[in-house]
Amino acid sequence: MSDTPTLSVTLLGAGQEVGRSCCVLQYRGRTIVCDAGIHPAYSGMASLPFIDDLDWSTVDAILITHFHLDHAAALTYITEKTNFKDGKGKVYMTHPTKALHKFMMQDFLRMSSSSSDALFSPLDMTMSLSSIIPISAHQVITPCPGVTFTPYHAGHVLGACMFLIDIYGLRILYTGDYSREEDRHLVKAEIPPIRPDVLIVESTYGVQSLESRPEKELRFTTLVHSIIRRGGHVLLPQFALGRAQELLLILDEYWKKHPDLHNVPIYYASSLARKSMAVYQTYIHTMNANVRSRFSKRDNPFVFKWVLVNNFNLL
Repeated sequence: MSDTPTLSVTLLGAGQEVGRSCCVLQYRGRTIVCDAGIHPAYSGMASLPFIDDLDWSTVDAILITHFHLDHAAALTYITEKTNFKDGKGKVYMTHPTKALHKFMMQDFLRMSSSSSDALFSPLDMTMSLSSIIPISAHQVITPCPGVTFTPYHAGHVLGACMFLIDIYGLRILYTGDYSREEDRHLVKAEIPPIRPDVLIVESTYGVQSLESRPEKELRFTTLVHSIIRRGGHVLLPQFALGRAQELLLILDEYWKKHPDLHNVPIYYASSLARKSMAVYQTYIHTMNANVRSRFSKRDNPFVFKWVLVNNFNLL
């Protein structure tokens, strides 16, 4: 792209759709790509962003907001199957995101390897992971001359961030998914102390008013308790990473307060369970004040008292 004072924003995915987030920022000869996800409704090449619309060798940096597949699963294809590696571009994500991205991609590869639509090999995934540069919240990064960026906490899931990007003085705030309400373990999304010139924001639920966290928790625990009281069993299908950890924290605390439930086991069954729990226990310092306070008192909330973490397949 020629050196021009005009900012170009190109959505290779997630434009008026949910999935395959991939936003290209081009300004004064610099190219920054934010997120590289797949579309969950499709498989193979059809699930990718419109990657042919960009010369990937010109990309200076790829910034990944969080580990969910719709924001990160196309990264391996881009780094290993396009001409990205012919350039000098770098890939960045936070430390927790990199740790969990590895597990997510291993699981994604396992689920897709039996299909003719598989996008990449285990070797491709290993090579891609080795190229990722892990960063910390509030760390100022300079991927190339004229460009700096700073990640800020976004809530949503462990390690999620939004990026304040400065390209030759033009300040752009890009968010993936974010939450402005603190939950059981995550800090709420931060508002950077600098007013950006351009805001590019996730808006999946942007026009909806949702009930508060205490209201949702009360409704959830009341329903679970009522089912158990009448002799029923509760099955909660959840992704292994993210929302599941929040539900486990809620249930573990609720069980503690209700002795009549102490003889009712809670099983967390997932092939990712034990590996993900190790990551959550490692990155306590990135979580909210309540979790950090409990941990400092030798009360790690992720060492569950009433939840049994099992690494088996129930099918």
